Amino acid sequence: MRTIPKGALVVSCQARADNPLHGPVFMAAMARAAEQGGAGAIRANGPADIAAIRAVTGLPIVGILKHWRDGIPVYITPDFASASAVAAAGADIVAVDATPRERGGETLETLVRRIRDELRKPVFADVSTLEEGVAADAMGVDYIATTLAGYTDETASPRSAGPDFMLVEALARRCRAPVVAEGRFDTPDLAAEALARGAHAVVVGTMITNPREITRRFAAALGPAA
Repeated sequence: MRTIPKGALVVSCQARADNPLHGPVFMAAMARAAEQGGAGAIRANGPADIAAIRAVTGLPIVGILKHWRDGIPVYITPDFASASAVAAAGADIVAVDATPRERGGETLETLVRRIRDELRKPVFADVSTLEEGVAADAMGVDYIATTLAGYTDETASPRSAGPDFMLVEALARRCRAPVVAEGRFDTPDLAAEALARGAHAVVVGTMITNPREITRRFAAALGPAA
């Protein structure tokens, strides 16, 4: 079973439908480039991208399936059907939204149990608060990630420009499962600091695999062209 190595950089290879790099061919190339650069694992969205990435790398893949539904805030692998599709495509680890928000179906506890028992896959719990992480830990998840800190209604207001190091530290102190730092880690120094604060690994996405957003940051800093 492939697991996330301690101290690993996990590169999130995802591109939305409106991004020129959207699609399995580009995401597989991103994953290969990330591996050559030293990534220890990949995070990817959707069966097509996961299967394409699985074909070109032996790195552990943290798989998700984003499924948006009207009136349902949970969209990251919200149900067992989504988890099954991710596992069948070749993901080694299944990531789920582990917040207590409306899921539109089975409970989080049931989903975690079924992924572990029926799919025989480790569960990667995306949380936004310490309380959510502690609850997920009690359910037996295998990793707890700060992915959603600042991205839920409950945590959006106090969101700072940088990563939530306080949450990383608090989770590392309280939880049995390894803590993965994710969210707004946009420099190597910030990623290294996460490990120093107790993180098992760090996920970086936009600042490695989204040239459009990186370009926007540079362009905004330089101002309008003459």
